[in-house]
Amino acid sequence: MSQVAASAVRRSLLRRRPLPAILSCLLLVLFSYFFLDRPVAFLMHRLFHRSLFFVPLIGPAQLALSLAPPALAVATIAGGMGWRPDRRGWTGIICALAVTIAIAFKNELKYLFGRVWPETWTNRNPSLIHDGVYGFFPMHGGDGWASFPSGHTAAIGAVAGVLWWRAPELRWLWALLILMTAVGLLGGNYHFLADIIAGGYLGFGIGWAFQVLPFPGRERPTA
Repeated sequence: MSQVAASAVRRSLLRRRPLPAILSCLLLVLFSYFFLDRPVAFLMHRLFHRSLFFVPLIGPAQLALSLAPPALAVATIAGGMGWRPDRRGWTGIICALAVTIAIAFKNELKYLFGRVWPETWTNRNPSLIHDGVYGFFPMHGGDGWASFPSGHTAAIGAVAGVLWWRAPELRWLWALLILMTAVGLLGGNYHFLADIIAGGYLGFGIGWAFQVLPFPGRERPTA
């Protein structure tokens, strides 16, 4: 793509105001928190208590979380040794950058919001199912108060947010990866629905934000 076309794409993306997305995320999270999170968590507990069936569904998200930082390190070393990435290489680098930034953001947000988990998973952490504890405890700290937002959804959302425009012919696949992760986290009772919604918005938004940067090999996004 020419420099002129790439600049036009960036201007088009910059005109997409983030405020409607932020407001829709806030409304969905609040609706889920007050009306859906508790009944869904109790239902998943009754139907699939600690079932391992859902674990494979979050595999792609776990892979993104695990591989993004080392992938950036490898790319940096390879670049120092003379590697010059082609379009696919740049796409991989952008995905790794987006996931790494999403990880940093979600860690800070987890501490800021301090939400307890639906189930007790580690060190007898307080939870809705085990202790009847529900809500946010801002800046509490600790693994037991780190449910919101979902890191796995943020990670896969960041990848999908990048590939949505760099590989638009496979948008069905990127949407499917987000859906798989959401179903896996919800069915396994690893997260409340509101956590998943917030994580998806966070990750996809970060992936979208990378499209306004002048990386090589950009494809023109479609609506």
